[in-house]
Amino acid sequence: MTVIHDPALPSADLAMIQRMIPHRYPFLFIDKVLNLRAATSAVGIKNVTFNEPHFQGHFPAKPIMPGVTIVEAMAQTAAVLVTHTLDMVDKELLVYFMTLDDTRFRRMVVPGDVLELHVEVIRGRGKIWKFRGAARVGEDLCAEAEFSAMWVMAEDERARAAGAASEGA
Repeated sequence: MTVIHDPALPSADLAMIQRMIPHRYPFLFIDKVLNLRAATSAVGIKNVTFNEPHFQGHFPAKPIMPGVTIVEAMAQTAAVLVTHTLDMVDKELLVYFMTLDDTRFRRMVVPGDVLELHVEVIRGRGKIWKFRGAARVGEDLCAEAEFSAMWVMAEDERARAAGAASEGA
């Protein structure tokens, strides 16, 4: 099920993604996000290339994208969706994984693949959101998972850390 970009729906290119989530190279695993439906769904796109750092060791003779990076790419797509939904572009949000359930890996992802990260909101309230994700290459299901994450303003986290440090002094 190759994604069909709906030009009537918002999308995020790499520059916009970097304004929405804190991840940076080499830990930014999405290149764009299409079909952003606020509080509902989105599709991330990852162009898998041989020059990515994880392929140097996973595995040199047969490079495959590690499953944990596929799941992380799903989570980054979800983070863009939530940032879009909450209108929090340029707000320095931090995102923390909370749960990862029912994860399955079905097909290897290799250099040259275009990985589609289909993410749907199961529940979204306040700081904690839950998602269902499916990673696909063309018609093939590569991975699937349910996961939840918590959003925190970076300034709140800095204040909490400063408070904890002063209590220990």
